[in-house]
Amino acid sequence: MTQEQYREAVDWLFVQAPNYQTDGQKAYKPGLDNIERLCGFFRNPQEKIKCIHIGGTNGKGSSSNMLASVLQEAGYKVGLYNSPHLIDFTERIKVNGNNCDKEFVFNFIQKLKSLPDDIRPSFFEFTTIMAFEYFYQQQVDFAIIEVGLGGRLDSTNIIRPLVSAITNVQLDHQNILGDTIEEIAAEKAGIVKPHTPIISGDENETVKKIIKDKAENEHAPFIDASLLETSLKSDLKGNYQQKNIKVVLALIEELKNLHYPVSDDNIKEGLLHVHQNTGFIGRWFEFSRDPLTICDTGHNQAGLEYVFSQLNSIDKYKHIILGFVNDKKIDDVMKILPHNATFYFAKPAIHRGRPPQEYEDLLVQAKISYKIFDSVQEAYLSAKEECRNEEMIFIGGSNFVVGEFLEKNLEISK
Repeated sequence: MTQEQYREAVDWLFVQAPNYQTDGQKAYKPGLDNIERLCGFFRNPQEKIKCIHIGGTNGKGSSSNMLASVLQEAGYKVGLYNSPHLIDFTERIKVNGNNCDKEFVFNFIQKLKSLPDDIRPSFFEFTTIMAFEYFYQQQVDFAIIEVGLGGRLDSTNIIRPLVSAITNVQLDHQNILGDTIEEIAAEKAGIVKPHTPIISGDENETVKKIIKDKAENEHAPFIDASLLETSLKSDLKGNYQQKNIKVVLALIEELKNLHYPVSDDNIKEGLLHVHQNTGFIGRWFEFSRDPLTICDTGHNQAGLEYVFSQLNSIDKYKHIILGFVNDKKIDDVMKILPHNATFYFAKPAIHRGRPPQEYEDLLVQAKISYKIFDSVQEAYLSAKEECRNEEMIFIGGSNFVVGEFLEKNLEISK
């Protein structure tokens, strides 16, 4: 297999199946019937691996990577399924921090081409069965599975995990999951399984009650991670990571209760070496120090509130590059933009990318200093040119903005 053959195979995957990340709501296929038929075609590899299920509006990626790092420190072979990828498709499926083998991806896509006509998977269903099969072939000790969207009807919900977690519930994807916190919480609580411990990291009492009531109905132990106290730190920066650490600690405690040993030293070292052990980037990621350049994939109201609050706590003038996708409600985002900054807006280079010209009236109303660019890279180069000593650059607003920036610049910086 050549690199060109690999690229052509992955391109086929994107073209054949609608992809929510690029195509939006029309790619969303709620329900488990399709994934059940798809998994059955491949002899149900998800039933042959030990899974841990992690859902929530924000923090899924950070929490799952922290947990993977800790378990790797404890000597386990760990599969990790995250989405979306930032640069290369294989980032979605990892074993002990190593991206999925491209030869496997190529060969598996050839099998997908021979699916029966009555199985028409979405892009996410394709990648989910690919992850299950890869983890089975790799004989991982644990497979950490991140929910794609929602929970109840998400294709990952076919698994029967050892333990599950819901990091938090915030307003996001309202066009699919519901307009209220209560509706969204009910959807996310759909990952609660009978007699399977469920960990909640949310501090909102309404959210807690919805998850707890679902747990009681399923006779599942409910663990409130928000009540934990810890002084442990992680190399994943961002003040919000303290909440995620609590979720990870609760998950580890449940695994220990199931007689999977993890030492205190494993926990400490795992949390401190997430980047090294898993290759995870994108959350308060320090791209460079001169000038200080930070990337963060926070993209909904709650995630951006955390990120912008931390930016405001940094006593530097800021050059902030932002871009959004079509289905994000950005009216409220405009009200919380960091102060002491110049803004650079660009359209992410995907179908769902929203041209800044469409919301320029909101920028005018916000009374900010801003410029509009045709691409994220043009915005970055302009910000870098204008950034003076003791100032900083921030890139965010969307996974796709960060991914686009890193793909262009990560290799250059090495």
